[in-house]
Amino acid sequence: MPTPVTIEDIRSAADRISGGVRRTPTLQSEWLSPIVGFGFYLKREHRQGTGSFKERGARNALMRLAIEQKEGGVVSASAGNHALALASHGKQLGIPVTVVMPAFAPIIKARNCEELGAKVILHGDHIGDCREYANQLVDEQGLVYINGYDDPDIIAGAGTIGIELLEQVGEVDAVVVPVGGGGLIAGVAVAVKALKPEVKLIGVEPESASSFSAAMQAGQPVKAEVRPTLADGLAVPCVGANAFAIAAPLIDKMITVNEQEIALAILRLAEMEKAVVEGAGATGVAAALAGKLDDYKGKHVASVLCGGNIDTTMLGRIIQRGMAVDGRLCRFSAHISDRPGGLAAFTRVLADEGVSVIDIAHDRVFGGDEIASVSVECEVETRNHDHILHLRDQLNQAGFDTKFHDLTD
Repeated sequence: MPTPVTIEDIRSAADRISGGVRRTPTLQSEWLSPIVGFGFYLKREHRQGTGSFKERGARNALMRLAIEQKEGGVVSASAGNHALALASHGKQLGIPVTVVMPAFAPIIKARNCEELGAKVILHGDHIGDCREYANQLVDEQGLVYINGYDDPDIIAGAGTIGIELLEQVGEVDAVVVPVGGGGLIAGVAVAVKALKPEVKLIGVEPESASSFSAAMQAGQPVKAEVRPTLADGLAVPCVGANAFAIAAPLIDKMITVNEQEIALAILRLAEMEKAVVEGAGATGVAAALAGKLDDYKGKHVASVLCGGNIDTTMLGRIIQRGMAVDGRLCRFSAHISDRPGGLAAFTRVLADEGVSVIDIAHDRVFGGDEIASVSVECEVETRNHDHILHLRDQLNQAGFDTKFHDLTD
């Protein structure tokens, strides 16, 4: 039977972890609010010491262990943030921590866990694989398993976000919460609905890992297909039984966002909010920018930026993808004359159109049948989608045969 979590449990967790985790700000975005058409408030959990909301539940769960359990140590499966939180607070509280992370987990998360003193094991393609291996360690070594999204103490710790958010935002019509295993939205939902039942709870998950939506349709947790996603922290194949039982009756709406929408949200947050937020944390902003929260035009909406731990090498690629989605990065091929002046005539059009050339490459061998022409592959920086269309028209009018590549090609 699922274990319930009450507002009293969340209040107790808030008292227990007070002083051990940060009380993060919830601020209205001056840049994003006019774009989305409503007062948009961002709960900045990426400012926690280890960069995510997971610290709340981790500290609460660790502090609730019996003395012999603390001495024996704990283990958990995590894509990174829960692992970091356990490692950090385990070190503070003197509790040995072992974390099993997917092979694709961001390098910085695994490295930071090790630097915090945790034993890190990379295993499998997703959280489900990690969980199976962690269960083996429970049997073999007598460790205590702490579920990063389904343990009642974890859910209660996450719920402290809801209490803080309502204290910080006087007027709010909806709270948008990223959803992976369901622990975050379960805790926030209990707190928000207990204190302000009229506030709507909206869950957001990536299309590539929509396990909670699948569970809602089935009426119970079911295993869903999980594909690689920029929101790797939400890539959970099956939601938690406790989290689902708690959250499902309280959620007013579930939304999914695609990879392009997530990439654009990460870019917008970096440029407009000066906030480095990982894919999971950006899903609420992605939903707003994609017009999926337009029912709240003229109202007040808060979204939880649940984490900011993103691999720096991945960040560069995501920003480029976001720029492509935004029409500010464009790739195309063209056939130009291989005679003297051919390339100059081609680049003159680019210059006249005010595009910045990032890369240009010739292909004389595989560029086509005409021996007097050469194929060039160009990557250019543009202003927006209209600018790309105008560039294409001008190149075609100048006699250049072009093919502009769609982001999904």
